[in-house]
Amino acid sequence: MKRIYNIVRRELYLWSRRPIYLIGSVGVMLASALFFLTFFGKGMPEDIPIGVVDRDRSSTSRNFVRQLDATQLGKVVLFDGITEARAQMERGKISAYVIVPEHFDEDIQAFRCPRMGVYVNTMNPVIGGALAYKDILTMVNLTNGAVQRQVLRAKGVSEGEIMARIQPLVVDAHYIGNPGTSYTYYLCNMILTGILAMSILLVVSYALASELKFGTSRQLLALSGFSVSLAVFAKLLPYTLLFTVLGTILQLVMFGPLHFPLNGSVWSMVLAMLLLVTACEAVSVFIVSMVPTLRLSVCISALYSVLGFSLAGFTLPIESLPVAVRGMSWLYPLRFYYKFYVQEAIFGTGFAGWWTSAVALMAFLLIPLVGLGRLKGAYVNQNYPRN
Repeated sequence: MKRIYNIVRRELYLWSRRPIYLIGSVGVMLASALFFLTFFGKGMPEDIPIGVVDRDRSSTSRNFVRQLDATQLGKVVLFDGITEARAQMERGKISAYVIVPEHFDEDIQAFRCPRMGVYVNTMNPVIGGALAYKDILTMVNLTNGAVQRQVLRAKGVSEGEIMARIQPLVVDAHYIGNPGTSYTYYLCNMILTGILAMSILLVVSYALASELKFGTSRQLLALSGFSVSLAVFAKLLPYTLLFTVLGTILQLVMFGPLHFPLNGSVWSMVLAMLLLVTACEAVSVFIVSMVPTLRLSVCISALYSVLGFSLAGFTLPIESLPVAVRGMSWLYPLRFYYKFYVQEAIFGTGFAGWWTSAVALMAFLLIPLVGLGRLKGAYVNQNYPRN
């Protein structure tokens, strides 16, 4: 216990000397939470700028523009030509633009099916472009239905028959755990947790590899009695506490004031956060053990953590991926935290639903055992590059 106390005190002293530790943990999480939780503060982004090039300037096209501007998502920006609209989209000023062709109203009245050009920026930001396209597509479909209703009324068709022709099937959708279809509920929870996991991997990898960079690894081993397992355990103890507290605060904010769905126990979610933190730390120890160089270990940790967003399953179902890629999702702790979250917070199944995910997260704790001997050799010999 005295050795652990001395190593923990030494690590806290390093925190005071190197602000990168607190900036990479508390600073990153605070900035990310403020950005995403305010960006999606009302459930989804509002007033996404959508450009319109109206070449027809008829009553029908003007009505389409007004309806598009009246939606919650879109805010219309009128342009005189395509060149100007494209330039603004390339600069990131608008997320998409629509070209209303000439003779738009005439072609509709003559049933000639006019073609409307839609250009969407799905690179940066992805969410804004996707929502802008969804908004435009919705308004196009509504305009199409309005035109059909107007034509059928002129032919003397009754209102009931008109609606049966325009919308023969009515979908009665019920969104489990997210009745308001809020983007905050199904994006922010895992995006912020993924950023936390990325911070853990980067900060812990830096903390372990910096012992080699600054030539202090032998001093660390001396404090632990040359037990590398004790040295790593004691060194990571403050990081475990710090990141668990950050994750727990994030959960309490989401489940409390922001009213994120929680049909299970908050203590189970705290357990899931603790397991995620320790699993990510274990992966960091393994990476530094295999590549005991500061620059390479941090780069590998960054690449590994970024891929975790795609393979967690909250944006794209894992079942839709190729079989080879589907198996790679088992290499990421964020994937099992997401499964834990769904079973406990969304469905409220309790221990019977999430125990397999908890076991999988605990299995990550065995990974560092593979490379502890190699890490000890690197710490003792210090024969690796220090950059």
